[in-house]
Amino acid sequence: CQGGDSEEKSLSLFITQDGGSALWQCFRGKCGWKGHMPAFADGKLSYGKSVGTSRVMQYREITEMSLELEPLSSELLAYFSERMISEETLRRNGVMQREYGDQIVIAFPYRRNGRLVSCKYRDVTKKFWQEKDTEKILYGLDDIMDEKDIIIVEGEMDKLAMEEAGCRNCVSVPDGAPQSVSPKDLPLEEKDTKYQYLWNCKDYLEKASRIILATDGDRAGQALAEELARRLGRERCWRVRWPKKNEVDHFKDANEVLMYLGPGVLKEIVEKAEFYPIRGLFNFRDYFDEIDAYYHRTLGYEFGVSTGWKALDAYYNVLPGELTIVTGIPNSGKSEWIDALLCNLSKSVGWNFALCSMENK
Repeated sequence: CQGGDSEEKSLSLFITQDGGSALWQCFRGKCGWKGHMPAFADGKLSYGKSVGTSRVMQYREITEMSLELEPLSSELLAYFSERMISEETLRRNGVMQREYGDQIVIAFPYRRNGRLVSCKYRDVTKKFWQEKDTEKILYGLDDIMDEKDIIIVEGEMDKLAMEEAGCRNCVSVPDGAPQSVSPKDLPLEEKDTKYQYLWNCKDYLEKASRIILATDGDRAGQALAEELARRLGRERCWRVRWPKKNEVDHFKDANEVLMYLGPGVLKEIVEKAEFYPIRGLFNFRDYFDEIDAYYHRTLGYEFGVSTGWKALDAYYNVLPGELTIVTGIPNSGKSEWIDALLCNLSKSVGWNFALCSMENK
């Protein structure tokens, strides 16, 4: 680049002490050219032949003026009002509009430290697109700075809905959800292009000890939650359960809950978020129906066999796979009672037993 218009001396050259290779990089912001090459190749000089040269990804610098963004019209304010999004929330999040062809579209500015990094657009047909050659980050990123608890949703409207419910510590993914969970292993950071926005916001996300995944309730939304949990760590992820809309359907997302049930219910749903499922780790609530059915004896399972004492059978039966703990003060007859129970079971149902008694030699 020869230093650009200012002809600044931005090229750095390093030659190894043995003279075997050279490395270079241009530190000019709009260039970034770098590479390396050995001094000799197959016994021949290789000057002028670079090996492994690459160019650092350069993002466009954009401003509200360059994008020709303007305040929301009364029509769009009315549209947001129908979706229970207030003008104050729109103003705080910098939601604007712009002309695109023969239509006016909604503009969602993506900012980091207050600086405009990218912008996403939405038209009346719910078609989305983003500014080209801009960095992918989370929408509302500045709202989770130094937050220990954060919420991740699937769209900008859901981020705004969460704010209406009093949850400002919320961000939205920029690219929506995949159709399914990838069966492949997680790619390296530099190759994880679909979720590069997570790596670009790593400094913000690493500070969070609890991440609530409030993605859409459909199949794609659940796939997104799984992909996020794989990268963020399931052990610090929680998930929300959207309530039922009727006997068959559930509410789809945060904005729909806000519209039909109000901000109080939406906040309550977030507060009741559950641990994200981890293989081999279960919640007591997962077994509630089974325990309840067992207590009322409605499962139709075998509920064990008689102890041999009719007075005890009303309170206790012996069931294979069930752990029984017998307690009592020393010398109260615990071991003798267990020995008698084993004899009764061996006689009545023919069971065999193995004993390990440390006190009986």
